[in-house]
Amino acid sequence: MGLFSTRAADQSSRAQGSAIEHPSAPIPVVGPGVGEGIRATLGETGLETFPLILGAAEFGWNVDLETSHAILDRYVEFGGNAVHTADGYSGGRSEYIIGQWMHSRSRRDDVLLHVRIGAHADNPGLDPVNLVRAVEGSLTRLGAERIDVVHLDASLDADTSLEDILATAEWLRGAGKIGAVGAFRFTPERLVEARILASAGYPRIEVLDEPYNLIRRDAYEGDLRLVAGAQSLAVTPSHALEHGFLSGRHRSKSRVAQGVRGEQLRGHLNRRGIRILRALDQVATQVQAPVAAVSIAWLLAQRTIAAPIVNAFAIQHVDELMQGAGISLTRAQVAELTRAGN
Repeated sequence: MGLFSTRAADQSSRAQGSAIEHPSAPIPVVGPGVGEGIRATLGETGLETFPLILGAAEFGWNVDLETSHAILDRYVEFGGNAVHTADGYSGGRSEYIIGQWMHSRSRRDDVLLHVRIGAHADNPGLDPVNLVRAVEGSLTRLGAERIDVVHLDASLDADTSLEDILATAEWLRGAGKIGAVGAFRFTPERLVEARILASAGYPRIEVLDEPYNLIRRDAYEGDLRLVAGAQSLAVTPSHALEHGFLSGRHRSKSRVAQGVRGEQLRGHLNRRGIRILRALDQVATQVQAPVAAVSIAWLLAQRTIAAPIVNAFAIQHVDELMQGAGISLTRAQVAELTRAGN
């Protein structure tokens, strides 16, 4: 595909150990380009994923059914195979739209379904009863028999014991309703507790979703990243473009829309945010790729990241985003972008 650059690395010289890499040599991340052959190992789940997961947070809210299906079509056309949604997105409408698409295109077996559970108004939280009902509700809306990766949303439930949550996940997995177990907004301490419980026979948490990007770094770059690395978790960061700010499209406070998202974007239009955008512009010019793609490439250059979750509003956004999985940033470019956000 001529649209995309490649990630080909000089593996022979590395294998021979006879040459010392220049500090600015390309960092191999996921393989030789974009397409159906590009897959990254999703931690220790045994699953293989395209290194960019299509987020469906806008489906049924800001994106109608027809456009949502067109976005999904475009994503799989370029080799994508993983879709992320949540039971709380548009009150379940997002799941329903994905389910319709999978059925109409006969795509269920070709797609890894990631579903965040715990925020639907009918079954809030992660207590055993609500967790089972929430999974059943998601399966019904999706028209599926199994969720490949269920992400347990701890942000709205601090009271249910982790032992009860994992015991329920064990029952759901035994019933064939879920596959791998993931976590959303888990603290390092809770991840350590989960691994201790896993040693006693409870299901392991194998995937971690934590908001992380060039501008939002503090919460992840610390103990959480250390624990994720030590436990070999597959990290699938959400908010990879920080509500669109890291796409480079929003640079003027006067032109940013009103509402919650507008306030979030305006909050980033400060000295640090502008510095990050300028660094992205410079690297984007060097690699001849969109700013959004460079933002994704920076995430993929972080050693603990398996596949960012990225929402799309339009087909052309997919074209830009998918390039992020085909860019090889040099070490110097990665360092430059990282410094801009310090």
